[in-house]
Amino acid sequence: MVDIHPLSDVQSDSIGEGTRVWQFVVILPGAVIGKNCNLCAHTLIEGDVNIGNNVTIKSGVFLWSGVDVEDDVFIGPNATFTNDPMPRSKVYPDHFIRTRLGRGCSIGANATLLPGITIGEGAMVGAGAVVVKDVPAHAVVVGNPAKVLRMVNSNG
Repeated sequence: MVDIHPLSDVQSDSIGEGTRVWQFVVILPGAVIGKNCNLCAHTLIEGDVNIGNNVTIKSGVFLWSGVDVEDDVFIGPNATFTNDPMPRSKVYPDHFIRTRLGRGCSIGANATLLPGITIGEGAMVGAGAVVVKDVPAHAVVVGNPAKVLRMVNSNG
């Protein structure tokens, strides 16, 4: 069973069993969301977004077309994703650059990720970090621009 709050706007029929969609969430047609996810209030998921199983997306997160989220990922409140490296009003690219969040990674509150970034498996992006390049698996990155602070093992 999928638990969808009546004040959300869910236009996708690809939502996995056990997922909870809270109030004021918008999910556009074509979005794919796995099992046992938690999409908190005030989130937006565009149509060309793939979300794995056991993913938590906290309030204020907008996932634009081109974002792929693997299993067991945590996205903190108000994390910002981008999908166009040269945005202009009313000018749209033919396709959006893919951004990938590897299995088990965590994105801290208010972090910003530029388009085309890969966050490696088990990596951690600190709150407020600005990620301008790929993050290796199990790395902890902080700052603006984000730099590797240390490495963590698979247990965190």
